[in-house]
Amino acid sequence: MIDRSLRHVLMVLLACFGVLFVQLNRIQVFSNTELRENPANTRTVQRDFARPRGLISTADHEVVARSVPSDGSFEFQREYPEGELFAHITGHLSFNVGATGVERSYNDELVGRTPGLQLDGLTNLLSDSDSTGQITLSVRHDLQTAARDALGNKKGSVVALDPNTGEILAMWSNPSYDPNILASQDGAAVNQAYADLLADEANPLRASAYRDVYFPGSTFKLVTASAGLEAKVVTLTSPVFDVASEYVAPGTTHAISNFGGLNCGGDLLALLTSSCNVGFARLGAELLGPTRMIDQAQAYGFNTVPPIDLPAAAASQFPTDYGVEIRSPSLEIPAGVFENTPGLAQASIGQFDVAATPLQMALVAAAIANDGEIMIPHVVSEVRNKKGDIVDEYSPSVWQQPISVQVAADLRTAMINVVENGTGQVVGFPELAVGAKTGTAQLGTVPAKSHAWMVSFAGPVGAKPEVVIAVLVEANDADPEQTGGRVAGPVVRRMLEVFFAAP
Repeated sequence: MIDRSLRHVLMVLLACFGVLFVQLNRIQVFSNTELRENPANTRTVQRDFARPRGLISTADHEVVARSVPSDGSFEFQREYPEGELFAHITGHLSFNVGATGVERSYNDELVGRTPGLQLDGLTNLLSDSDSTGQITLSVRHDLQTAARDALGNKKGSVVALDPNTGEILAMWSNPSYDPNILASQDGAAVNQAYADLLADEANPLRASAYRDVYFPGSTFKLVTASAGLEAKVVTLTSPVFDVASEYVAPGTTHAISNFGGLNCGGDLLALLTSSCNVGFARLGAELLGPTRMIDQAQAYGFNTVPPIDLPAAAASQFPTDYGVEIRSPSLEIPAGVFENTPGLAQASIGQFDVAATPLQMALVAAAIANDGEIMIPHVVSEVRNKKGDIVDEYSPSVWQQPISVQVAADLRTAMINVVENGTGQVVGFPELAVGAKTGTAQLGTVPAKSHAWMVSFAGPVGAKPEVVIAVLVEANDADPEQTGGRVAGPVVRRMLEVFFAAP
């Protein structure tokens, strides 16, 4: 008979083996992808340095990442011929600091580990051909270059996309960095360069176009207008809002002013054309209320991480807590007033706790351009094998449908009017139908500073828009009173010139 104490020991050992079995299965099965894709997992990088890796090329056939022979510890080293121009898209492949960007998201395709590429590799067993995948981006070299040059030394971002497919045509953030210094096999040099990049207050490693959020300012009025039109609270021509220079929301004595202290009012078409704060603040706070505003913002994708095929995208934010409705006839408070209705008034003009990535605001404009549908945004259009055969290609699909076809048409009319008669005249072209919305997002600092925005669509007259562009120029001391039309507008104009000049 087994001694009682020995029985206890055996039970403990069996329990330990059980825990070990469960943990091994959790790691090997359930956490396999998470661990393999962790950028700090250098075992994966070490394995991939010992094999060929496919090219990454632009839509207009410029190579932006390739593997070259190395004299270092590994047979191959990644090279980025365009340096910082595509760094936030290709990312980097580094033994010391891991992988980012397309190098990370499409690692299996680049090294030939997808089923289609592995099958292709089996057919080439008797040849010298490898099974690596060749990545073609949707991003165009000419548009990416134009975005960099037009933004110049200003800190900010440019996003250009095809609203009908979701293809990202350009996505530039300044500052950027040279990925070649991190792809080096000089470990000490890589570690020092990485430490310097992390210590840089400008944060050049972060692709701010889709990873950082900012006050969207008046560009967000497109969302507020959408909510009003969808709820049939307003049309383009009614009601007519009183002309005023200030608006005081119920529940506060603090006034919201128009930019520059101007007077404005009128119907929705006029409010968008003049970017009228007082009209939109009242529309959101009194005519729509929290539920409609929250629902509309979230229908556009706010409070959700967009499904872009790049790692670590940020969710844009629209606040959802406005407290409870205040019901107090004795204080003459009207129905529909909430504890934080003043915050809702600010949120309705893109201030308060509203924060958006440039990518998100491009997607708002894309929905308007594309009859109410937001297509899934992506930077990779296809994967080919070494023979040039397509192994995988992107098929456009809808991510969100925040507005109806009719509301989208109304908003296109309003945005075209902004270009023809309002704050977006700098991007007007006689031969094109161009719509835009400017934004000057005040930061509430002393002295005052603001982000400068513009979102725009354009296409041939009478046809569907072919391109959407969002530009953010971040607040800076050199131009504290910058406005969207004056500062972001010329960047949009240059992008449109290059896009429509291409054969």
